[in-house]
Amino acid sequence: MFPSILIVDDEPTILQSLSGLLTDEGFEVITANNGYEALKIIDAEAPDLVLLDVWMPGIDGIETLKEIKKSTATLPVIIITGHGNVETAVKATKLGAFDLIEKPLNIDKVIVAINNALNFRRLEEENRYLRKKTIEKHSISGGSNPVQALKMQIATVAPTESWVLIKGENGTGKELVARTIHQLSPRAESPMIDVNCAAIPETLIESELFGHEKGAIAGSSVKKRGKFELAHTGTIFLDEIGDMSLATQAKILRVLDEKKFQRVGGGRILTTDVRVIAATNKDLEGEIENGRFREDLYYRLNVVPIEVPPLRDRAEDIPSLTEIFLAEAAASNREKRKTITSDAIDILTKHAWPGNVRELKNLVERLAIMVQNDAITAKDLPANLSDSKATGGELFSIEDLDKARVAFETEYILKKLAGHDNDVEKTAAAIGVASDYIQTLIAERKA
Repeated sequence: MFPSILIVDDEPTILQSLSGLLTDEGFEVITANNGYEALKIIDAEAPDLVLLDVWMPGIDGIETLKEIKKSTATLPVIIITGHGNVETAVKATKLGAFDLIEKPLNIDKVIVAINNALNFRRLEEENRYLRKKTIEKHSISGGSNPVQALKMQIATVAPTESWVLIKGENGTGKELVARTIHQLSPRAESPMIDVNCAAIPETLIESELFGHEKGAIAGSSVKKRGKFELAHTGTIFLDEIGDMSLATQAKILRVLDEKKFQRVGGGRILTTDVRVIAATNKDLEGEIENGRFREDLYYRLNVVPIEVPPLRDRAEDIPSLTEIFLAEAAASNREKRKTITSDAIDILTKHAWPGNVRELKNLVERLAIMVQNDAITAKDLPANLSDSKATGGELFSIEDLDKARVAFETEYILKKLAGHDNDVEKTAAAIGVASDYIQTLIAERKA
């Protein structure tokens, strides 16, 4: 399919000669004698590009350009004029014209301008498509009431410049929420830069955030741009902000207030224009009371608070999330997509999921790899899921206190084990028991 070009000019000789030349170059050509006719053709024919004369009776080229950009903003327009001047060029460019060519027309220049405009439009369309796919990839999945409320909050705050503080347990998808907000924001064309506040050593935090000059840091022979510099005109995502030291909090607060900073070892003042999204799994108000978090920084960040619900509060989303993760696993491993039986789904829905969505995703991916059959059934699920019966009202149905105590302790340890990715040593350290005790419990459950 050849690109279609609409030529708009009140001179018949221009229409005839330019039409013949562009047709010979392989373009489909449509012509119009004035702006009114051009607007009707654009609405009916949807051409790929417009060559538009400035001086015409009725509405001139500039007015026609305004109307084109109102209805089809992405349609490239090249202005052609025999009375070109700086003022016309500036005005046309401000209104969205891609280029301006003076008469008498040089066909080579016209062809180059057309190809440049069409390539630019193609790149814009590709970028819009990729952005749409990115938004879909980072969208929050689920139809439960808590998720619908979360999506509403995101849709409301994303188009603004307001700073956001995202709260939620580990594994709930706080980073996903941050990326969705960024992708739906006016800053989406600029980068979103992640800062894992818990992972950066205290000795390197200034260099990571603000950058450093050559030789300012031991072992560094090159200049480095910091996170705030990289995020300029975009978004900076301060993940696990509650794990940042008080000293670093003070430095962050100063930059957020002044919007200025210096690289380590540098004397030049740099400015930053960033939207700040922060996330934490901690109770920051409690951290403030205990002297571990600055109150002024908290109120600076907490402009729009968003709470991400834990998976246990949106259990009705588990079936759809499971299907999504099965599809992702199949695509990633280039294997046939597995199904999951209703009894297995029932067990997954009743589990408490201390590791939240991340725990569910890891489990589904593991099952997709390890289960040999096409369908995942209840017997394929780990023991801490399929044998988990001493919960809720069923626990209170146990008459003997000692048996109820043992059942609760077993269930508690297995859930904690799942929350630590089945790492016995980590679980033992976290809950204060010997690792041998947990290993014995696992062996008894499998026996």
